[in-house]
Amino acid sequence: MAQTRFVRWGSDYREVLGQLSGGSVHRSFDPYRDIDWESRELAVDANDPRWVLSPESDPLGATEWYRRQPLDRRIAMGMWRQANVVKVGSAFESILIRGMMQYIMALPNQSPEFRYCLHEMTEECNHIQMFQELVNRTGVDVPGMRPTFRRLSPVIGVLGAKFPVIFFIGILAGEEPIDHFQKQLIREGRDAPPAMLRTMEIHIAEEARHISFAHEFLRNHVPELSRASRAVTSVLFPLAMRWLAGQIMAPHKAFAVEFGVPDEVMKSAFWKSPHSRRILQGYFGDMRTLATELGLMNGVSRRVWRGLHIDGDRARYRGEPIRSDKTRS
Repeated sequence: MAQTRFVRWGSDYREVLGQLSGGSVHRSFDPYRDIDWESRELAVDANDPRWVLSPESDPLGATEWYRRQPLDRRIAMGMWRQANVVKVGSAFESILIRGMMQYIMALPNQSPEFRYCLHEMTEECNHIQMFQELVNRTGVDVPGMRPTFRRLSPVIGVLGAKFPVIFFIGILAGEEPIDHFQKQLIREGRDAPPAMLRTMEIHIAEEARHISFAHEFLRNHVPELSRASRAVTSVLFPLAMRWLAGQIMAPHKAFAVEFGVPDEVMKSAFWKSPHSRRILQGYFGDMRTLATELGLMNGVSRRVWRGLHIDGDRARYRGEPIRSDKTRS
């Protein structure tokens, strides 16, 4: 039966997977071959003002409290926060690898998903090395995952084979916020620390394939779900988006303790203020488009998106930047 389902996916899906696998073969990066960590240019400086958080793309960087802090303190907080996002990102990649491995071991022979997933897992291992090297060079002992995410991570990985559609929605829920955040920083033209910028460039380049695969996977697997399963999935979709965005993009409580950030500042930044909610909504324009294409936007699920404050415009094309208020419709 698994082989029959595989055939029914059709040649278009196989062709896309072949292209993605070819891209992994011919355009891939190594964290030590393609980053000269020992060069003076990439040296990490704890006093580098380029670590200061962006007021446009970072919710904490936009707060009045943060902007009033002395420069050295803003630098220290910026380095800690960005290093911790990278550390959480590496933990998320490890969950993805565990889940994908569980999934592919149940696939039939001749499955192109098997080959592509292994390419992606190889790239994610490289990303984990790259991220950890950057964290090590900052010298900041960041904790990474928040406690709930840490406790649940072994279970989430195992569910990859059991509930692949939900698992790949979760993959997008983790990949999209980081990808959007990194692209937004580059679009701003900010003079980022070179080591941070180089890791972002590599991650964005390879993550484009990973996100493309997750989109195609859902386009080919969601139609196989029963009507009841699609109804449940339509609600789990925004729930996964909101939960993982919070786990990945909001800092560990140790951050507030170390830097004495008032509770009201943390609550406003993550995600109570109008500006921070616009940032949160901006992470998921592509996901709102995908949910609509998959038939997962209905009366109930739309209320969930809205109730979680992650509703808004659909992206007109992949990776569309946040529209200004003047261009919103």
